[in-house]
Amino acid sequence: MKGVLNVGVDVTFLRMDRPVMGMVPSLPVTASVVAVPRCTLGFYRYLYNTVGQDYCWWLRRTLSDRELAEVLGAPTLEIHVLMSKGEPAGFYELDRGQAPVVNLSYFGLMPWATGRGLGYALLHHAIFTAWQGGQCAALTVNTCTADHPRALPNYVKAGFRKLRTVSEEWPVPESLGLRIPKHLVLG
Repeated sequence: MKGVLNVGVDVTFLRMDRPVMGMVPSLPVTASVVAVPRCTLGFYRYLYNTVGQDYCWWLRRTLSDRELAEVLGAPTLEIHVLMSKGEPAGFYELDRGQAPVVNLSYFGLMPWATGRGLGYALLHHAIFTAWQGGQCAALTVNTCTADHPRALPNYVKAGFRKLRTVSEEWPVPESLGLRIPKHLVLG
């Protein structure tokens, strides 16, 4: 199809059936996580586009403002932003729409924040938040070969177990201007 890059990825689906026990890493004193109950479109697009720019996050970029507002307005969606030294350093999104299963639908760091020991601590914050309140029977997440190379190992290390891996082909619009790694481009 003209104007589309066909991107091939392997998507791994993971699940956690009980909360993590024992010591978990904490965030540095210069960092905190803030729940954003009514995230604006502009702020959400900033988070999503900046965190996902190197990892082929494209689906939500294709949504109109109206469509995205509908997604963000769902009462089952939670957005949490990692703040470090006064600026956004990453975010995660929990979707409770399939309760009692909670999905960690988006998770990532700003490019400047990777490699600083924030990601694994933020992941544990997301896990704790998902299980908080006793309404969660299982926590799911998926990652793919377009994501950061430490994503899958960190999910497994944090207590998720792999369910399955499937190959997918994504029709990514070239108009989005994403930098797609050459090894992911098909044909």
